[in-house]
Amino acid sequence: MSAKRPSKIALKTADALLAWYDRHARALPWRAAPGSNAPDPYRVWLSEIMLQQTTVAAVTPRFAEFIARWPSVEALAAAPEADLMAAWAGLGYYARARNLHACARAVVERGGFPATEAGLRELPGVGAYTAAAIAAIAFGERAVVVDANVARVVARLFAVERPLPAAMPDLRAATDTITPDARAGDFAQAMMDLGSSVCTPRRPRCLACPLSADCAAYRTGNPEGFPIKAAKPIKPQRYGTIFWAEHAGRVLLVTRPPRGLLGGMRALPTGPWADTPPGLADPPFEAEWQLLPNTVAHVFTHFRLELALAVARADGQAGVEEHCGAYWEATGIDSAGLPTVFAKAATAIRRAKW
Repeated sequence: MSAKRPSKIALKTADALLAWYDRHARALPWRAAPGSNAPDPYRVWLSEIMLQQTTVAAVTPRFAEFIARWPSVEALAAAPEADLMAAWAGLGYYARARNLHACARAVVERGGFPATEAGLRELPGVGAYTAAAIAAIAFGERAVVVDANVARVVARLFAVERPLPAAMPDLRAATDTITPDARAGDFAQAMMDLGSSVCTPRRPRCLACPLSADCAAYRTGNPEGFPIKAAKPIKPQRYGTIFWAEHAGRVLLVTRPPRGLLGGMRALPTGPWADTPPGLADPPFEAEWQLLPNTVAHVFTHFRLELALAVARADGQAGVEEHCGAYWEATGIDSAGLPTVFAKAATAIRRAKW
């Protein structure tokens, strides 16, 4: 779609929003101050990847940890993938971490980040939204940036009646009509901040909004009714068993296959994830496994998972570490970088008496 240059009304909207942003911009560690030079593309890219499906509050301290450990894209590219995957634990959507590493290496190989939206789309793990955000924020290119917050603002501003997610092409086209040529990065971040702090999902603060005078949803008297959302399908329920094998105060950990859900992550051994509870099927080795009375639940993007917890002593089991994985100090299991579902299970097992 070719860019639609903003009309006079749209420019008025952009001016009002940017003036509001100059006063109310959030101070975030990956941002430059409003109206200043573009920030480091490495920081912008890293933050955008981290913020996918993850809140600003959760990302902010983890971003600081990453920057302290890997202050440049070159440092990140040179890091062992296993270290990066462990550092990513708890942020979820672990394919992002693998793509992060691949992208860092690709950037280093080509001598730096591409400065255009089209060039950024060629990088591993960089989709349409992320490319637009980096192009606008880091390089000042006019790009149409639509995340969940922006989609909500635009749906209300234009009172878009088509339900989400089918309405996304309409919302992108509408955002295109109000995106200015100048200060493209500030405009994108202003829209994000407006959606985060003023045009919120529930109880939007319309009286504090710089765009309320031109907001079609506000004029309906029911701004909270937008965006219209299609009914969510019910997530299927699946079941599994996590195995906790302890020997001399240490617990057996494995590395999951490199591809697939939680791929390449350090984890507790698990049997199959199935439509019915698998019990003690497929343990890491034969032992006197004991099922604990409690279970652990976790919700993934496409299904819900309930996990039984099986425990055993691995004393006298020859070859377990060689063929199954490696042992980790049970008291220091929090430092193993386990994905959230396995960290939950570890906490529940350590609290149980068995």
